[in-house]
Parts: sequence; structure tokens; C-alpha cells
Amino acid sequence: MHSARDLGGSSLSATPTICVVDDDPSLRKALVGLILSMGFEACGFASAEAALESGAAAASDCVLTDIHMPGLDGFGLKRKLDEMGATTPVIMMTGRDEAHLERRVEQVGAMCLLRKPLHAYTLAKYLDRVLGSG
Repeated sequence: MHSARDLGGSSLSATPTICVVDDDPSLRKALVGLILSMGFEACGFASAEAALESGAAAASDCVLTDIHMPGLDGFGLKRKLDEMGATTPVIMMTGRDEAHLERRVEQVGAMCLLRKPLHAYTLAKYLDRVLGSG
């Protein structure tokens, strides 16, 4: 896990923390670095299970998750967060282009679907929107 702060709880004055969940280590590291460079805190996990077990997914201000991963996928992660009563907003991402994915993302209550490769401007715009600062 990459973390720039303790995830023990956030306050209104704390810098928002984004939890990145992606099984691709190079992409995960790049996204964590990009998010840190945007002025947010960030932590990264290789699996939905690890993010849930650590408590970071529920404690973060936003979860950015890949849809397609071994084990629990991004939809399963969102479902588990809902079952826990977590209100953490979820942004999903995928490298696939199937049209049905956008409908499914909307149906599960995720904030949006971003297509890979992610562009810094697009990610920043959606993070600002999700976090209420833009």
C-alpha cells in the first residue's frame, strides 16, 4: 500500500484521500503519484479484497477502482461498500469499450466510468466533482 497519511479517519479540514484499486502495479503506482501531484492524499491496493480488509476503501473520501480484476471486481467492491453502509463515492475505470459497462456503472450507483488510458485533466475534473470542490 502507498499512503501519505494515516487512514484512521478524516476531518473536514483534512486533505481528501483517494483509494486507488487496480491489479496493474505500474498503473496503480502512476495513478497514486498523479493523485498526490494534484494535492490529494492517496493509497493504492492491488485488489478489492485488500482495500476492504485494510479499511481504506470505506475510510477514503473517494475510491477509484478498475472494473476488471481477479477475485472481487470493481462492481463487487462497490456492492461490499454498500453492504457495509459506506457512503464513499466510487469512480470506476476500464480499458474495455463495451457499451453495457456504462449502464451497469450507473445501475450500481458509482459516480462515473472513466476509460483507460486516463487523462490527468479528466481525472482531476471528476475528482473535483465527486469531492464537491468543482
